[in-house]
Amino acid sequence: MSSAEPEHPVDSANPAFRARPADAAQAADQASGETLSTLQDAPVEQPLPVDTSVFDEQTVRLAREIVPRYPGSRSALLPMLHLVQSVQGHISQAGIVFCAQQLGLTTAQVSAVVTFYSMYKRKPSGEHLVSVCTNALCAALGGDEIYARLGERLGSAEAPLGQEETAGEPGTPGSVTLEHVECLAACDLAPVVQVNYEYFDKQTVESAIELVDALRRGERPVPTRGAPLTSWRDTEMQLAGFFGEPEVLQAAVDAPSTSEETMVGARLAERRGWQAPPMPDDSPLPPVPDKK
Repeated sequence: MSSAEPEHPVDSANPAFRARPADAAQAADQASGETLSTLQDAPVEQPLPVDTSVFDEQTVRLAREIVPRYPGSRSALLPMLHLVQSVQGHISQAGIVFCAQQLGLTTAQVSAVVTFYSMYKRKPSGEHLVSVCTNALCAALGGDEIYARLGERLGSAEAPLGQEETAGEPGTPGSVTLEHVECLAACDLAPVVQVNYEYFDKQTVESAIELVDALRRGERPVPTRGAPLTSWRDTEMQLAGFFGEPEVLQAAVDAPSTSEETMVGARLAERRGWQAPPMPDDSPLPPVPDKK
């Protein structure tokens, strides 16, 4: 290497990146607030400051309440990410660094989880998240058309709202983020739409349009099943395990959670005395294959 060459080659197209140091000890602390990301076998970003001040003392306190619920602190990552979304309305780089710091993980470990699950949003979402099931049965019964028409209603015929795009300023009253999702486990009630993960069953194009129009007017329609409707950020706080006032939790518990269609089989079996055969106590178990 000549004296004119830098110690670590710099990507001229993106000077924020450099080649991975030969000595791993030279790499930045990946759980530090000074670090943006840690991609394996790829260029490493130069340490840049990440401001996590959006997460105030109350958020830190709630994050620390989550950790003892689990035998291993790493298991607290999923609810902690929901806590982050309740604050910011999405998972930002600051949110990734915050979780890494709280749990002693690298930002790469947190990012791997964030990018794996579609419930963690990488850009700010609206006051309400509208999810349209477009899996096989819902799609065949009208889910595809519902999604297409809602895109036009929230955008325009020429420029319909796309996947995880928001009508209105994200987070403001009446703003709506639209997405299509895979199976919502309600095939007996297809086509199904969720608002902030609460069910609106047996939808039509007309009823779905009426639903999002009501949301944009600031109304809170009553779900077919599930807890009373709240904002998406409030729902994220609940998914983190915090329900606020006791009456909020009680209202969620008392809300209807089943439908007649779902219970038909169970009630028929009960009337006719049908039961699954019990497993014999001496039933042989399949052999466990040898480890190689």
